[in-house]
Amino acid sequence: MATPLLRAALRRHFVSARFPRIQRRLQSTPSKPSSSGPKSEESIPVPSTVAPLPLWQRLGPLTAAAQGYARSQKKRPLTTQVVTAVVIYIAADLSAQYVSGNEYDPARTARNAVIGAVAAIPNYKWYASRPAYVDVLLTMSRFIFLSHNFNYSSRILSLATKVVVSQICFTPIFNTFFFGSQAILSGENLEGTVERVKDTVPTSIVNSCKLWPVVTAFSFTFLPLDYRPLFHGVVAVGWQTYLSFLNRQAEMKEALRHEAVGHVDEKQAVTYAVPQAA
Repeated sequence: MATPLLRAALRRHFVSARFPRIQRRLQSTPSKPSSSGPKSEESIPVPSTVAPLPLWQRLGPLTAAAQGYARSQKKRPLTTQVVTAVVIYIAADLSAQYVSGNEYDPARTARNAVIGAVAAIPNYKWYASRPAYVDVLLTMSRFIFLSHNFNYSSRILSLATKVVVSQICFTPIFNTFFFGSQAILSGENLEGTVERVKDTVPTSIVNSCKLWPVVTAFSFTFLPLDYRPLFHGVVAVGWQTYLSFLNRQAEMKEALRHEAVGHVDEKQAVTYAVPQAA
C-alpha cells in the first residue's frame, strides 16, 4: 500500500507530464505590470504660465520705495501729490541757484514752493481716478484725461495722440502759469508779467519738445498708472531746474531793462533841469 507521500509525488509527476505548456506559460508570465499603463511614479511636466516680473518691479530698494509711494498715493492722493510737487520745485530751485553761482535767495525758493503746490492739483489727475471730492478739485488735470481718452485700436496711434495733445495743450498752459506766477510773486506789474512770459515761454516750449514727448511715451508704454507721477517727478527735477534757470535769466534781463530806463529818466531829468537853472 502506497504511502501518502508517494501518492503526492506521483500526482505531481503526472500533472507536469500531462500539462507541460501551461506550467511553462505560467512560469514565464512577468510579475511586473505592463509598461503600456501609466507610470504613476514619473512626474508629468507642467508648462510654466507665470510671466516674468516687469523691470520696474525688480529694482530692489527702488521698487520698495515706489510701492510705498503708490500706497500713499492711494490713501492720500492729493496730499501726496502736493508734497511731491513742493519737494520737486524746491529741489529744482536750489539746483538752479547753485548752477547760476549767485547768492542764495530764500524768497525765490519760497515762490517755487507755492507754485509747485498750486500746480500739483491740475497736474495730478492725468494718472488715476480718485474719490469724488478729488475729482471735483482736479477736473482740468491732464494725466487722467490722457489715460481715459485717445485709446484707439492701434497702440501706436493712441500713444502718438496722447503725446501730441500733452505737448499742444498742457505745455503752453503750464509754462505760462509758471513764469507768470514767478513774475507776479516777485512783485512785477501786469506789463512786466507779460514781458516775462514773452521772454521765456516760447523758448521753454521749443526745448520741452526735446524731452517730454520721450518721457510721456515711455511712461504710458511701460509704467502703471500709480507710478507715472513718480517717474515724471524724477524727470521734472531736472526740467524745473532748467525753468528756474530760464526764469532767472529773464529776471536779470528785466533788471537791466529797468536800469536802462532809469538812466534814461535821469538823463531826461537833468536835461530838463539845466535850462530851468539857467
